[in-house]
Amino acid sequence: MTMLTQNPNWWREAVIYQVYPRSFMDSNGDGVGDLPGITSRLEYIASLGVDIVWISPFFTSPMKDFGYDVADYCNVDPLFGSLADFDVLVARAHELGLKIMIDQVLSHTAESHPWFVESRSNRNNPKADWYVWADPQADGTPPNNWLSIFGGSAWQWDTRRCQYYLHNFLVSQPDMNFHCTEVQEAHLRNMRFWLERGVDGFRMDACIYHFHDPLLRNNPVAAKQNTVNVAASNPYGMQAHIYDNSRPENLPFLERVRALLNEYQAISIGEIGADDALEVMAQYTEGQRRLHMAYSFNLLTAEFSATHIRRQVEAFEARVKDGGASWSVGNHDVARVMSRWGGAQASPDFAKMILTMQLALKGTPCLYQGDELALTEAEIAYEDLQDPVGLSFWPEVKGRDGCRTPMPWHAQQAFAGFSNHKPWLPVPLQHQQQAVSVQESNPDSMLQFARRVIRWRKSIPQLLRGSIHFFDIAEPVLAFQRDLPGAPSVIAVFNLSAEAVVCRLPSVSEAMGLTGHGLQASVQGDQVHLPAYGGWFGIQRSN
Repeated sequence: MTMLTQNPNWWREAVIYQVYPRSFMDSNGDGVGDLPGITSRLEYIASLGVDIVWISPFFTSPMKDFGYDVADYCNVDPLFGSLADFDVLVARAHELGLKIMIDQVLSHTAESHPWFVESRSNRNNPKADWYVWADPQADGTPPNNWLSIFGGSAWQWDTRRCQYYLHNFLVSQPDMNFHCTEVQEAHLRNMRFWLERGVDGFRMDACIYHFHDPLLRNNPVAAKQNTVNVAASNPYGMQAHIYDNSRPENLPFLERVRALLNEYQAISIGEIGADDALEVMAQYTEGQRRLHMAYSFNLLTAEFSATHIRRQVEAFEARVKDGGASWSVGNHDVARVMSRWGGAQASPDFAKMILTMQLALKGTPCLYQGDELALTEAEIAYEDLQDPVGLSFWPEVKGRDGCRTPMPWHAQQAFAGFSNHKPWLPVPLQHQQQAVSVQESNPDSMLQFARRVIRWRKSIPQLLRGSIHFFDIAEPVLAFQRDLPGAPSVIAVFNLSAEAVVCRLPSVSEAMGLTGHGLQASVQGDQVHLPAYGGWFGIQRSN
């Protein structure tokens, strides 16, 4: 048994690595990644020094939303392999000391799911109320003004029942009715199925959407358009979503989920895309009786500044009791951080600074596959688009395909070694040049840096468990202190710009510089000299 499993709060000290199965490694030559492909690369993941592998959906699905439309919660889609393949993956991960976390997409199913097929057949069947059905208004229009994140009304007319059904996402993703206790029980059984197979935790997709207002009241106009969770061109952000998500009834259900997880000593992380995401994160992780941790899109936006990062962390810390945050700067839903935050000036030094900063914040870092290679957002031609978001909102919004392109493994192989067949999305030439095979042999590469800094973080207890306090320093410098009772304070200072800066911070004059993280900076008296995208760590001297 490792130290991580002996410690009930091991997840607070862990690092999560997200794998998007379609794009990680193709083992059978069909151009799509799969579970055996992931298994074949687990040693690589373990070499990064991460602790948890989050695997995005691989369940039976028509793939209209690439697995986030589930048709069978307890089986593997043949595209990705079989249950036997999954069991092999879990066993190998555990041999390597890795935990496996899988997605749970509970709020909605695919329209082809047998539950929905039965529910829509008539108004009197055993699953008639398993989904959110409502009569039209007198003029035949939808029951209220709720909108789908993917565009248009959140209501779709069904001619079988002569009612509307709710879909917060695609029309083909009908929302389940969690006010029906049988729905809750069905999902708890589904989660137990995977826990019995050795899964160590769940990432709860869209978990604010489990419950809806049973009175179907109209959402009011947003006081300020929300562009954190959706693009400015999407009218979804014009409403205050107080009736269609983040309902208080969800809290008791999450407590039932936590009780189940506790039986298996498993963990959870929730995706929070609410209007006031930090408040909901605090609620959903409160009291060690709901989710273990949560993340929002607040650091997955285009806004990038020391002030913005500080504001998000401080706002969460001010509200949270004893729950946990997972600060992500990249995932399968947003443009890659190298392009989103780095822009035209993005460089390997930028990528190294961002990763180190993310690892130094209080919380459980979550890295997205390819960030350890400093991959940029891929430019996808319209004819190559796969994502329904891009197809709906093109050209203002190009969708999520640019961050979902295949992992580049070998620079000299066709399709960068991801597959021996044309992949489902193209591999950019720039990504091929940044392949693992190239970076493995370069001690100064982003890949080798990532391995070193992730392991270095584990040697600094203050970064794993300490509280956080920010210093008042002007842009573009982000500076904070991590404090752990009985240990000297650790100070971290980052330059978020492409220009060298000097900042005054009295605390550094009483600190000794820490080495091993790999960033460059120097201290003279109470001044920190930071090169472009530089960083400095220090530890207070003992009195």
